[in-house]
Amino acid sequence: MKKMILPLALTLILSSAPLSLAVERLKISSTTSTDNSGLFGALNPPFEERFNCRVDVIAVGTGKALKIASRGDVDVVFVHARQAEDKFLADGYGVNRRDVMYNHFVIIGPAADPARIRGMKDAKEALRRISQTEALFISRGDDSGTYKKELALWEKAGIVPQGIWYSEAGQGMGAVIQIANQKLAYTLADRGSYLAYSGKINLQVLCEGDPDLFNPYGIIAVNPAKFPHVNYVLAMAYIEWVTSTQGQSIIREFGKDRFGQPLFIPIAVPQGEGSLD
Repeated sequence: MKKMILPLALTLILSSAPLSLAVERLKISSTTSTDNSGLFGALNPPFEERFNCRVDVIAVGTGKALKIASRGDVDVVFVHARQAEDKFLADGYGVNRRDVMYNHFVIIGPAADPARIRGMKDAKEALRRISQTEALFISRGDDSGTYKKELALWEKAGIVPQGIWYSEAGQGMGAVIQIANQKLAYTLADRGSYLAYSGKINLQVLCEGDPDLFNPYGIIAVNPAKFPHVNYVLAMAYIEWVTSTQGQSIIREFGKDRFGQPLFIPIAVPQGEGSLD
């Protein structure tokens, strides 16, 4: 990825003491999986204190998050569907995309495991078994990054999911996990969301470890050339914060105290003074 040279104004902001002016607002559209995990509760307060601002997060599926950003209704978009992100950039709606973190998708389901997928590493074969046994599967059905991944897996498996066993909830990750738990059904979830809800549900991770289940997250500033009203300087300050040594450390540690493992793995390559080296 090409390194971007930050405007002098941004460099000055990043090196300055907390602002003493009126509180600014930074608007972010992001995924329900990121929000449900509680990560923003760890990432945002230090940023808000340093820059005397308030960060407002709109948590929706990736598709809707990008659509909101494409109208210029937010300053930053933080999502996990690289193909859709690249189109957003190519269409001129966003600039300065950075890799932030990743986790993995997992197929979770009831302990009884009627499709007998426990221990499988091939997600496509696991979905084939779910389809063949017509075991209940709850889909996001909401144009989210998770739903896009699920559809791609069904396509690779050569299956068009349909029938009474397949249900599209049209809801966020947390809600879908809870619905699947209530109905003793399977679903595709990101590991972070599963861990965040693991103390409230009986579903178990039954299929994991397939390279196709890799789940990277990226952050993008909304293009100020297309939407002059966006807070681009604060948006870039936030992006620099999330990808800085301190921001990446927060991501690396988030979840360890509660789950014994992080919910996300940081992958940013901070630039300049924020290097992880």
